[in-house]
Amino acid sequence: MGTVTCGMAVSLDGYVAAPDQSLESPIGVNGVEKLMKPWMFDEAGQHDAEIASLTSAGAYVMGRNMYGPVRGGWDDDERFADWRGWWGEEPPYHAPVFVLTHHPHESIEMEGGTTFHFVTEGIEAALQRAQCAASDRPVDVSGGGSTVNQFLAAGLIDELWLHLVPRTLGGGTRLFEDVGPLELELLESRVTPSVSHLRYRVLR
Repeated sequence: MGTVTCGMAVSLDGYVAAPDQSLESPIGVNGVEKLMKPWMFDEAGQHDAEIASLTSAGAYVMGRNMYGPVRGGWDDDERFADWRGWWGEEPPYHAPVFVLTHHPHESIEMEGGTTFHFVTEGIEAALQRAQCAASDRPVDVSGGGSTVNQFLAAGLIDELWLHLVPRTLGGGTRLFEDVGPLELELLESRVTPSVSHLRYRVLR
């Protein structure tokens, strides 16, 4: 099986999403502007390798909150009855994506090779299905923060790539919440004025 990875933009005070996620604010109010815009959009050419690493896996696992703003049953809110993710008809993954949920849903095939599969049996089942789909390529746990924390607490992530931005959010979804003590080995680092890229091995 390939390496299980996770890449997250994170604030200096440890938040990977701002408060109040909504249809208009996918990672909370001003979350994109504060955590991603300075380096992913304004300086994209200076961070090509790090940006590419976020969508280079053979398969992905994500939580339902990362997939969309839908809560409860899939048909409970008519605004989201046909929801197909935040990313338009051709998401950037180009690989199978396994979405954690408590509510069954048929798989959704998108353009460009991305297919969203919905898993109701928990994180271990989602990871196993992703590893089978990825073969010997990496599986990436893409988020959101609570999903990543579950995987870290269960000891299921091999490498953690943190994109540390020099600002605080003061609230939101915190990385490492209820994870317990971890030992990390620094494998790679690159520091710029707008972000520090830190790749760690998560030691067992």
